[in-house]
Amino acid sequence: MPTEITLVSAFLVGLLGSTHCLGMCGGIVGALTLGLHDDIRRSPVRLFPYLAAYNIGRIASYAIAGALLGALSAKALSLAPPAQVRWIVKLVTGGFMIALGLYLAGWWPGLTALERLGGKLWTRIEPFGRRFLPVNHPLKALALGLVWGWLPCGLVYSALAWSLASGDAVQGAALMLAFGLGTLPMLLAMGAAARWLGQVARLVWVRRGAGVLILLFGVYTLAAPGGHAGHDHAAHQPMPQENQE
Repeated sequence: MPTEITLVSAFLVGLLGSTHCLGMCGGIVGALTLGLHDDIRRSPVRLFPYLAAYNIGRIASYAIAGALLGALSAKALSLAPPAQVRWIVKLVTGGFMIALGLYLAGWWPGLTALERLGGKLWTRIEPFGRRFLPVNHPLKALALGLVWGWLPCGLVYSALAWSLASGDAVQGAALMLAFGLGTLPMLLAMGAAARWLGQVARLVWVRRGAGVLILLFGVYTLAAPGGHAGHDHAAHQPMPQENQE
C-alpha cells in the first residue's frame, strides 16, 4: 500500500474512531476547562488556545509512541525474510483494524483487555498530569496533553499496532500523527457543535457504521496484494547478479 494511502487511511481511522474519543477524552477536555475563568470558557476565541495546546500535546505523545514502536519493530523485522515480513505486517495491521471495527461497533469487547493492561502503566503516569492542574495557561494545557496522550485506549492501541508493523521510526511517527489529526474535529468542537457531535456519536448506527468501515479497512489490508509501504522497497529490490566468469 503506498505511503500516501496508508497515511490517509490512518487519518480516516482516527476520524471514524473518534466517536469513541468523545466518551473518554471528551470528559478530560471538560476537566481541562474547569480551572479557567468563566469569561475564557464562554469565549470560543479565548478558549481555543487551551484546546489547541492540549491536542498538540496529545498528538505529540501519539507520534512519540509511534516512533518508539516503529524503531523497535525495525530491529525485529530486519531479522525476517522479506516475504515473511510482508505477511507479519498484513496480519498485525489487518487483524487490529478488524478488532477495532468490532470493538467500535459493540460486537466484540476484546480490546478492553488491552485497555486494562495499559491501565497498569497509566497508574504510574497519571500522577504527573495532576501537577499541571488547575490549567490556567496554554503551556499547562500542552503539558497535560503530553501526559493524557498515554491514557489507555483501544482505539489508540490499534493505531499503535499499525505503527508497530511499519518497521520504521519515521513512518511509525507519521502514522500516529495522521491518526491523531483525524481525531481533532471531534475533540476541538466547542459549544453547540460539541453537544451536537456528542449526541450523534452516541447513536448506535453511527458507532456501528464507523466500526464497519474500519473493519473493511482491515479486510482490505489482509486481502490486498503486496506488502506494507515501509517494506515495499525492500521486497522489490532486484536480486544481485552473480559475477560472470
